[in-house]
Amino acid sequence: MQENQQLIRNFYTAFQKRDYAGMNACYHPEVHFSDPAFGDLYGKQAMAMWHMLCERGKDLQITFRDVLATQNSGQTHWEAVYIFSTGRKVHNRIDAHFNFADGLIIRHADDFDFYRWMRMALGIPGLLAGWTPMMQKKVREMAVSGLEKFIANHPEYQ
Repeated sequence: MQENQQLIRNFYTAFQKRDYAGMNACYHPEVHFSDPAFGDLYGKQAMAMWHMLCERGKDLQITFRDVLATQNSGQTHWEAVYIFSTGRKVHNRIDAHFNFADGLIIRHADDFDFYRWMRMALGIPGLLAGWTPMMQKKVREMAVSGLEKFIANHPEYQ
């Protein structure tokens, strides 16, 4: 369905501009987002994550392609290139899947190789332990903790 393809394009075009408000306008208020780094986020929590990533990602470069959508679901491939807080360059390749309700994205699931990401972002520690559930859990907890601190400083997401 053309409208849903355009909705996905609008979301990633806004992301390219680091326009979190434009991204969040594509989301249903009850959106459910998930990915390997943050786990499951709902509603304002998911919107706050995009705000945080846009605000912090001064060097963030986003590309996307292969946008497909039907009336109920959609998908795209997108890539993010940025310098992680460790000072290491990350080039993440992500496959995104969507579901729609009321003309908005209600479900957004990003899938990427978490171990590959950890090797790029963390270097030797990521190479040696990034494949372990314990290390992945620790990184996920750090990501969620950072998001919780961001939300605490942004009352619009509380």
